[in-house]
Amino acid sequence: MSSPAPARPRPVHRAADLLAAYLPGSFYYSSARGVLLADGVHAHVRGASGNRAAAAAEALEAAVLAGVANPVVVGAIGFRPDSGSSLIVPAVVRRAEAPGGDSWTDGDPRPGREETPRPVNQNPWAVVPRPAPEVYAESVREAVDLIADGELRKVVLARALDLVGEHSVSVRELLRDLVVRDPAAHAFAVDVSEPGDPAPRTLVGASPELLVSRKGNVVTANPLAGSRRRTGDPARDAQAIAELRVSEKDLNEHALVAAQVAEVLGRYCTELEVPEKPEVMGTPAMWHLSTRITGRVGPGGPSSLELAEALHPTPAVCGVPVDLARDTIARLEPEDRGYYAGLVGWTDLAGDGEWVVTIRCAEVSDKTARLFAGAGVVAGSDPAAELAETSAKFGTLLRALGAEGVA
Repeated sequence: MSSPAPARPRPVHRAADLLAAYLPGSFYYSSARGVLLADGVHAHVRGASGNRAAAAAEALEAAVLAGVANPVVVGAIGFRPDSGSSLIVPAVVRRAEAPGGDSWTDGDPRPGREETPRPVNQNPWAVVPRPAPEVYAESVREAVDLIADGELRKVVLARALDLVGEHSVSVRELLRDLVVRDPAAHAFAVDVSEPGDPAPRTLVGASPELLVSRKGNVVTANPLAGSRRRTGDPARDAQAIAELRVSEKDLNEHALVAAQVAEVLGRYCTELEVPEKPEVMGTPAMWHLSTRITGRVGPGGPSSLELAEALHPTPAVCGVPVDLARDTIARLEPEDRGYYAGLVGWTDLAGDGEWVVTIRCAEVSDKTARLFAGAGVVAGSDPAAELAETSAKFGTLLRALGAEGVA
């Protein structure tokens, strides 16, 4: 690990200014930690699965020698070990304080106000589920049978929705809608185009799940597993929260995820704090069981990207045991996940950074948007309930696209 980079200058932009400055091909990432907007490409970061952190460190060192001030690596990595990645050292990076509060524009909705953003991209949508809902339910039944038979303990099965509109999807307006609806989310937009694509492709979303962050020597992970739909009705939501707190199925599913994350971080951290039981965390669409795990690394410890590579994929998006779950996913899911259930974020020369699980997202290209949503299947899972859970998780992007109710 190289010596720490010079302290970054304090942000001089507002979150809303950077959001408004987003252009096709930009990298945007915002969370409670702040906003990062990157443009241009100083260098591409090449590296195979398990070696991308080393490649990123080399690229950052080279950028310093080339005169880039405070360089960072930004981008996304796909779900499977052989999936692609879109990691770069950008030419220009701007930062701002976190969305919300005084950084927001006076005319925009703020958390706590009654108004909601107008859905963007007012398209008449043609929707194609992949697979059909009944086929997905049958896959869940097959997974439950596999779990009952022996080695497989959990597998996360996803399905996709292909939306095709009459007009091009505005990524900037979609991103703005996601940030305004939930400023606390980890919102992102990443160019994942490849040579030969007929139009640019952008991965855009608002993930609730922090895979791992590092700030100085402090490491934080916040795995989520076990979910209920959020309705907006106080009585029904209170009931959903109460059910989550005592649901044996959801608690067991969550425990598998939290235990694996703690075990991996324990290999790198000199100290580790793991709460005895999960809390319930809310997003505008869902309630989740949540465990916030914190630790400390020693001098010269792993970068945020190295930690992220070690953790990925967690049982929250794959299963237990990982290799068997991944093979089951490849057999039962008709669509390649691509970047869905991968990771997106940034890391800097000092090793600081933040990486989130790529969920509540869509790949957007011209007039199309492909959405993914998954549910964790364990012993006792009900196919109808898992199908309903995926429908609820689609809600984050469907509302932003003005297509609520099609799932």
